[in-house]
Amino acid sequence: MDLNERKLKILHAIVSDFIHSAEPIGSRTLSRKYSMGISPATIRNEMSDLEEMGFLTHPYTSAGRVPSSKAYRLYVNDLMKRYELSDGEKKTIEDKLTNGLAEFDRTIEHAAKLLSEMTNLISFAITPKQEEDKLKYINLIPVDENTVVLMIVAESGKVSNTALKLKVPYNEERLSFLAKVMTYNYRGKTISNIMTMDIIKDFESDMEALSQLAGSIMPKFMNTLEGMMDVELYLDGLTNIFAIPEYNDIERAKLILEMFNRKQAFTDLLINRDSGMIITIGDENSDKVLQDCSLITATYRINGKLIGKLGVIGPTRMKYDEITSVIEYMTDNLSTAYELTGGEEDE
Repeated sequence: MDLNERKLKILHAIVSDFIHSAEPIGSRTLSRKYSMGISPATIRNEMSDLEEMGFLTHPYTSAGRVPSSKAYRLYVNDLMKRYELSDGEKKTIEDKLTNGLAEFDRTIEHAAKLLSEMTNLISFAITPKQEEDKLKYINLIPVDENTVVLMIVAESGKVSNTALKLKVPYNEERLSFLAKVMTYNYRGKTISNIMTMDIIKDFESDMEALSQLAGSIMPKFMNTLEGMMDVELYLDGLTNIFAIPEYNDIERAKLILEMFNRKQAFTDLLINRDSGMIITIGDENSDKVLQDCSLITATYRINGKLIGKLGVIGPTRMKYDEITSVIEYMTDNLSTAYELTGGEEDE
């Protein structure tokens, strides 16, 4: 049985209608709402064929039909028209991604929040694993007589601020000098490379007081670098699930929310997805909990090399055209957003 032009036209109408209404649609309603130039009886026969081919399902005893995962896949691959973002939507993305966000992680976290607001779905963003990120500069900022803030800034824009309790005496001059020595020693080196260095030995030739101060600070410096290599997962819009008709069943919603409690497993799932805009629908998802959902991910680059992912999870009945356009525009703008807001100049 072939998918001729008429069947494709009917299927496109059914998918589009169900995405927006969440209601099964019958042949009479379809004939009334869409000008197809054919009778309800003919539409009914074509719908029966489409159901036999696996593109439509019968959810209840109702005469209406709803799309299957197979129908959504055909829609996404072949029938979906490109959604053009309005100037207002583009401005919202541009403004909110460049609104005073100086730190890389803050920008990525903010992108997840903005994506949730624009799609009304659960959104997520992950930062790249950053062994090959390079250090830009290090600063040591005195707080009180026993406390110093260690600031590490990477070339990607990732910033880490860690409060240190020191057991050795210090003054601002020594702190400033140590920060400059550390910056000189490690600027331009990758985090993974620094992790293999004997950093305490680096300071043996310096004055004794500086070596004591370095000995107190450097172990925490290494721990902080190790933390900077980790992938960060940001989630937003978890409560959006309760406004979606498909999740009116509290047990179904609970399964989705529990999946996010398995944070490492979910992060690994995202990391292992291919690069580019990837859409998996229904049983295309390997995780059983996601087999009645759609998962959309897209990759972004910072400075042309560091790659993370941004995306959404929702019901298979989602506005694929609008959502993919929003995600695409956001990932395209993330690098620009960082260039406009990121990375302080060397001091």
